[in-house]
Amino acid sequence: MVNYRRNRVPGGTYFFTLGLADRSSRVLVEHVDLLRDVMREIRATHPFAIHAMVVLPDHLHAVWELPAGDDRYSMRWRLIKSGFTVRLRQQGIVIAARGKGERRLWARRFWEHTIRDEDDLARHIDYIHINPLKHGLVANVADWPWSSFHRFVARGTLPTDWAG
Repeated sequence: MVNYRRNRVPGGTYFFTLGLADRSSRVLVEHVDLLRDVMREIRATHPFAIHAMVVLPDHLHAVWELPAGDDRYSMRWRLIKSGFTVRLRQQGIVIAARGKGERRLWARRFWEHTIRDEDDLARHIDYIHINPLKHGLVANVADWPWSSFHRFVARGTLPTDWAG
Protein backbone atom coordinates (compact mmCIF):
# COMPACT_ATOMS: atom_id res chain seq x y z
CA MET A 1 0.00 0.00 0.00
CA VAL A 2 1.17 3.53 -0.78
CA ASN A 3 2.44 5.56 2.15
CA TYR A 4 0.30 8.65 1.59
CA ARG A 5 1.64 11.84 3.15
CA ARG A 6 -0.21 15.10 3.58
CA ASN A 7 1.30 18.48 4.26
CA ARG A 8 0.16 19.86 7.59
CA VAL A 9 0.53 23.50 8.58
CA PRO A 10 -1.27 24.43 11.82
CA GLY A 11 -3.54 27.38 11.09
CA GLY A 12 -2.86 26.91 7.38
CA THR A 13 -4.97 27.63 4.35
CA TYR A 14 -5.65 24.73 1.99
CA PHE A 15 -7.27 24.02 -1.37
CA PHE A 16 -9.25 20.75 -1.54
CA THR A 17 -10.88 18.61 -4.20
CA LEU A 18 -13.24 15.84 -3.11
CA GLY A 19 -15.00 13.56 -5.56
CA LEU A 20 -17.70 10.97 -5.53
CA ALA A 21 -16.91 7.34 -6.25
CA ASP A 22 -19.48 7.42 -9.08
CA ARG A 23 -18.44 10.31 -11.31
CA SER A 24 -21.78 10.16 -13.15
CA SER A 25 -23.70 10.94 -9.96
CA ARG A 26 -25.45 14.28 -9.34
CA VAL A 27 -26.05 13.66 -5.65
CA LEU A 28 -24.04 16.66 -4.45
CA VAL A 29 -26.19 19.23 -6.27
CA GLU A 30 -29.40 17.26 -5.81
CA HIS A 31 -28.86 17.32 -2.04
CA VAL A 32 -26.75 20.44 -1.60
CA ASP A 33 -28.88 21.58 1.36
CA LEU A 34 -28.00 18.41 3.28
CA LEU A 35 -24.32 18.98 2.51
CA ARG A 36 -24.59 22.59 3.74
CA ASP A 37 -26.31 21.45 6.95
CA VAL A 38 -23.60 18.88 7.67
CA MET A 39 -20.83 21.39 6.97
CA ARG A 40 -22.49 23.96 9.24
CA GLU A 41 -22.67 21.39 12.06
CA ILE A 42 -19.04 20.35 11.67
CA ARG A 43 -17.92 24.01 11.58
CA ALA A 44 -19.79 24.59 14.85
CA THR A 45 -17.79 21.88 16.63
CA HIS A 46 -14.54 22.03 14.62
CA PRO A 47 -14.23 25.61 13.29
CA PHE A 48 -12.69 26.58 9.97
CA ALA A 49 -13.18 29.46 7.57
CA ILE A 50 -14.37 28.82 4.03
CA HIS A 51 -12.68 31.33 1.73
CA ALA A 52 -14.22 29.88 -1.44
CA MET A 53 -16.18 26.81 -2.47
CA VAL A 54 -18.04 25.31 -5.39
CA VAL A 55 -20.26 22.24 -5.38
CA LEU A 56 -20.55 20.43 -8.71
CA PRO A 57 -22.64 17.32 -9.47
CA ASP A 58 -19.86 14.80 -8.74
CA HIS A 59 -17.14 16.74 -6.91
CA LEU A 60 -16.43 19.88 -4.95
CA HIS A 61 -13.57 22.31 -4.44
CA ALA A 62 -12.94 24.41 -1.37
CA VAL A 63 -10.37 26.73 0.17
CA TRP A 64 -10.34 26.53 3.96
CA GLU A 65 -8.36 28.28 6.64
CA LEU A 66 -7.93 26.38 9.89
CA PRO A 67 -7.68 27.97 13.34
CA ALA A 68 -4.23 28.77 14.76
CA GLY A 69 -2.51 25.64 16.01
CA ASP A 70 -4.94 23.29 14.21
CA ASP A 71 -4.02 21.14 11.20
CA ARG A 72 -6.79 18.52 11.34
CA TYR A 73 -8.50 19.04 7.99
CA SER A 74 -8.64 15.28 7.30
CA MET A 75 -10.75 14.75 10.41
CA ARG A 76 -13.14 17.51 9.33
CA TRP A 77 -13.54 16.04 5.83
CA ARG A 78 -14.08 12.56 7.30
CA LEU A 79 -16.88 13.94 9.50
CA ILE A 80 -18.43 15.85 6.60
CA LYS A 81 -18.28 12.89 4.23
CA SER A 82 -19.70 10.43 6.77
CA GLY A 83 -22.33 12.90 8.00
CA PHE A 84 -23.54 13.59 4.47
CA THR A 85 -23.68 9.87 3.70
CA VAL A 86 -25.70 9.18 6.86
CA ARG A 87 -28.13 12.02 6.05
CA LEU A 88 -28.66 10.70 2.53
CA ARG A 89 -29.40 7.23 3.87
CA GLN A 90 -31.85 8.71 6.38
CA GLN A 91 -33.62 10.28 3.38
CA GLY A 92 -34.01 6.79 1.91
CA ILE A 93 -31.28 7.09 -0.69
CA VAL A 94 -29.61 3.76 -1.32
CA ILE A 95 -25.82 3.87 -1.27
CA ALA A 96 -23.93 0.72 -2.15
CA ALA A 97 -21.80 -0.86 0.55
CA ARG A 98 -18.05 -0.98 0.12
CA GLY A 99 -17.40 -3.44 2.97
CA LYS A 100 -16.26 -3.07 6.58
CA GLY A 101 -19.22 -0.79 7.30
CA GLU A 102 -18.20 1.74 4.62
CA ARG A 103 -20.47 3.10 1.93
CA ARG A 104 -19.43 3.74 -1.65
CA LEU A 105 -20.58 7.34 -2.02
CA TRP A 106 -17.29 9.24 -1.81
CA ALA A 107 -13.96 8.49 -3.42
CA ARG A 108 -11.70 7.31 -0.62
CA ARG A 109 -9.07 9.98 -0.96
CA PHE A 110 -9.12 13.70 -1.58
CA TRP A 111 -6.66 16.17 -3.02
CA GLU A 112 -5.19 18.89 -0.86
CA HIS A 113 -2.77 21.70 -1.60
CA THR A 114 -1.29 24.03 0.99
CA ILE A 115 -1.77 27.65 -0.05
CA ARG A 116 1.65 29.35 -0.08
CA ASP A 117 0.89 33.04 -0.48
CA GLU A 118 -1.72 35.59 -1.59
CA ASP A 119 -1.10 34.94 -5.30
CA ASP A 120 -1.55 31.19 -4.80
CA LEU A 121 -4.76 31.88 -2.85
CA ALA A 122 -6.12 34.14 -5.61
CA ARG A 123 -5.33 31.56 -8.32
CA HIS A 124 -7.11 28.77 -6.42
CA ILE A 125 -10.15 30.93 -5.70
CA ASP A 126 -10.33 31.81 -9.41
CA TYR A 127 -10.05 28.10 -10.26
CA ILE A 128 -12.95 27.33 -7.92
CA HIS A 129 -15.15 30.01 -9.41
CA ILE A 130 -14.46 29.16 -13.04
CA ASN A 131 -14.86 25.39 -12.52
CA PRO A 132 -18.56 25.13 -13.52
CA LEU A 133 -17.73 26.94 -16.76
CA LYS A 134 -14.69 24.72 -17.34
CA HIS A 135 -16.89 21.61 -17.01
CA GLY A 136 -19.47 23.00 -19.43
CA LEU A 137 -22.19 23.20 -16.80
CA VAL A 138 -22.99 26.87 -17.50
CA ALA A 139 -22.27 29.53 -20.11
CA ASN A 140 -21.49 32.16 -17.45
CA VAL A 141 -19.87 31.72 -14.04
CA ALA A 142 -22.74 33.69 -12.46
CA ASP A 143 -25.25 31.07 -13.66
CA TRP A 144 -23.95 28.34 -11.31
CA PRO A 145 -25.89 28.62 -8.03
CA TRP A 146 -23.64 26.51 -5.78
CA SER A 147 -20.56 28.69 -5.73
CA SER A 148 -19.02 31.23 -3.40
CA PHE A 149 -18.72 33.40 -6.53
CA HIS A 150 -22.04 34.99 -5.57
CA ARG A 151 -20.63 36.01 -2.18
CA PHE A 152 -17.67 37.68 -3.93
CA VAL A 153 -20.06 39.58 -6.21
CA ALA A 154 -22.20 40.69 -3.25
CA ARG A 155 -19.08 42.02 -1.50
CA GLY A 156 -18.03 43.88 -4.65
CA THR A 157 -14.84 41.81 -5.00
CA LEU A 158 -15.83 40.45 -8.43
CA PRO A 159 -18.17 41.76 -11.12
CA THR A 160 -21.20 39.68 -12.11
CA ASP A 161 -19.76 39.14 -15.61
CA TRP A 162 -16.35 37.96 -14.34
CA ALA A 163 -14.74 35.46 -16.72
CA GLY A 164 -17.57 36.10 -19.18
